[in-house]
Amino acid sequence: MSRQILVSQACFGPVQYFVHLEKAGKATIEKHSNYQRQTYRNRYRISGANGPLTLSIPVEKGKALKVKDSKVKIAYHSNWQANHWRSIVSAYNSSPFFQFYRDDIEPFFSQKYTYLFDFNLESTRLLCELLGIETEIVVSDDFQKNPADDVLDLREVIHPKKNFRKMDATFIPVPYKQVFDERHGFIPNLSILDLLFNKGPEALLVLNSGIKKG
Repeated sequence: MSRQILVSQACFGPVQYFVHLEKAGKATIEKHSNYQRQTYRNRYRISGANGPLTLSIPVEKGKALKVKDSKVKIAYHSNWQANHWRSIVSAYNSSPFFQFYRDDIEPFFSQKYTYLFDFNLESTRLLCELLGIETEIVVSDDFQKNPADDVLDLREVIHPKKNFRKMDATFIPVPYKQVFDERHGFIPNLSILDLLFNKGPEALLVLNSGIKKG
């Protein structure tokens, strides 16, 4: 499918995000919108022993009310990197493919990035490579106020505070084996890390089945 999509940056984005990336011929990541809190820009959700766990990357509070996505800096006042990685290891150490991919993912929790956008762009591109997604990913040159008619604008659709079943009629959350599903049942639309660690090379098949045909 050669469609084009426009998305916001995402921190280890949800399965829904990567389903759309996989189905697109070209994906543009918006760099010049105003930063919004409580979005997938700086938070992601994994499945822990006690159920879903939301992890958030702290950001520096700008003096201006509106800060562009490209200018948001990651805060290192707390040791969030170690805390996040500890949570990920605890959640996925027993998953089938964690040991296979851990060396690819762990550097994001040791190397310090200045800007959140750079962290998200680099991790998204790496995840696409690991998943076998060959979609061309580019960054917007300026704010896309009125995208072309042939561009699917998902910037406000993929959002942790919005019901994906209501917002995105094309996305189908395909069940797959999760570490704690005997305890909590299948939890849909977690971070792509959950799918990667649980399904490995077969993750692409799940993504490919995650959108309605036609």
